[in-house]
Amino acid sequence: MEEKAISKEKHSKHAKLAKPMGGSYHRQEWAILGTPCGEIRKLVGSLCAALGEKWKLAYLDEDHKASEEEYKTSMLSGHAYLEATNKINYFRFDHATAPSPFATKAIFNALDAIFINGNHFTASRQIVVIDPRKDVVKKIDRLTNICLVLMAEGQTKIPDEVQARMNPGTPVISVSDAQRIINWVASQLDLSVAPVKGLVLAGGKSQRMETDKGLIFYHGKPQREYMYDLLSAAGIQPHLSIRTDQTYSVSKEANTVMDRFLGLGPYGAILSALMSDPNTAWLTVACDLPLLGKEHIDLLLQYRNSSKVATAFYNPETDFPEPLITVWEPKAYQILLNYLALGYSCPRKVLINSDIELVNVADHAFMMNANTPDEKDKALNLIAASAKFN
Repeated sequence: MEEKAISKEKHSKHAKLAKPMGGSYHRQEWAILGTPCGEIRKLVGSLCAALGEKWKLAYLDEDHKASEEEYKTSMLSGHAYLEATNKINYFRFDHATAPSPFATKAIFNALDAIFINGNHFTASRQIVVIDPRKDVVKKIDRLTNICLVLMAEGQTKIPDEVQARMNPGTPVISVSDAQRIINWVASQLDLSVAPVKGLVLAGGKSQRMETDKGLIFYHGKPQREYMYDLLSAAGIQPHLSIRTDQTYSVSKEANTVMDRFLGLGPYGAILSALMSDPNTAWLTVACDLPLLGKEHIDLLLQYRNSSKVATAFYNPETDFPEPLITVWEPKAYQILLNYLALGYSCPRKVLINSDIELVNVADHAFMMNANTPDEKDKALNLIAASAKFN
């Protein structure tokens, strides 16, 4: 009797997805511990004051002196699960229970970094203060990735237990040297900016054009190849966004992102790219933009604001952001999925309702879409006239 070969590969019921980088609460987090809570709050306050105009920063703390009077007037005391309050200067959500780690990450998604009171919470990275008022050795189990050591006034020695857990080259700064601390945090935030990859949106059905828009010759080669080369010339690793039935027509050497959100058009293509690499910002360009040049891609990159959800050109023809020439930051991934869950699949709607960097230009002719044969002929005439003039 013939024996069947037994596979040694472990069976998995779940798809293997690329996960965004992150810690307990955020991709960029530091727990500060080793000094009284008031000192931690003061330190974080100075960092937010110095860096908050450029970066979206947050602070996670625990209030062990909750006001009894405030609790009596809260809807939560009457067994409401959530109370939302417009406090004029800020908006507050009060939850009856602490959110789960997954819900917390969703809340902090749009931020650039979060500082955490390490006396109460743990985080993937730590800033340790050597201060006689708080014995950090008692929390030695929380010191898993020490990034910075701050020495309180009069302190000259780092405990052996802490030294044993320090990474080679960990900077040691006096806690009173505010500017050096600010400079160090600023450098870490700069280093955390995601790299950019390029995505040519070439997976559409081109029904109005009646022929594949990505294969039209505007510049001596198929338009999708032309756009692919534009991204490469701008110093970005290019990718073609395609459907599974287009693979036969694409070079094996080309980087591709297969559309995993079928029937959603550009929205699905952008989500597919973020799903393939959620730790990268994706600069999308549609292949129906025959007047787009490298100078426009360079301009968008020049004005890129990684602290925002996206960076896009303002299109005066529509009075809206242009969604298909846009840098989508990693934080856009969750936001796009949220809109999809609410029944929306329009990238422009996401841009309109999100915190984005909007780039205004005097000459916006390059945003012209060519979706019909007449628009194709118009684009060809403009390109020919421009070449003759130059």
